[in-house]
Amino acid sequence: MKKLMMSTAVITVIATILMAVLFVNFEADILFSLAITFGTIAYHFVMRLLVGGIVDTIMHNRADYNKKWYQLRPFEEKLYKKLKVKNWKKKMPTYEPELFDVKKHTFDEIAQAMCQAEVVHEVIVVFSFLPLITVPVFGSFWVFLITSLLSACLDLSFVIMQRYNRPRIIKLIKK
Repeated sequence: MKKLMMSTAVITVIATILMAVLFVNFEADILFSLAITFGTIAYHFVMRLLVGGIVDTIMHNRADYNKKWYQLRPFEEKLYKKLKVKNWKKKMPTYEPELFDVKKHTFDEIAQAMCQAEVVHEVIVVFSFLPLITVPVFGSFWVFLITSLLSACLDLSFVIMQRYNRPRIIKLIKK
């Protein structure tokens, strides 16, 4: 997953630059649309990589999973049952699966990595809406809003997955 994200980021940045240069030279509307499309995709991939790297530099997979922020709220268990998290969580990709490998890490280390992953995805949810500030320049409000919402929902699913799984890991720590 890590290599795929990095290569996608590089390819979309290059495609954005290429389409922008072609648009400047040929002024074809399709090139402008492609530059914005690739630019938006590039933003979402580069932003994810940067947020993950910055949070990792700050937290180093060390988080106090007993802090209030990481505790389930009263409504969450019911919500996760309605969302059927148990059924789809196994199908979700993991950026660095080795961080959650019980053969390589203790349950305590895994719980801390889960907290960091949650923080990363929470920050990404917020940053998913930054492309909306480009609407005055590029227009296409609905395109930017829809891509921002889809991006935020994707990362929210990772937050939900971390919050759903962590109490199970903490139970194993306490045993």
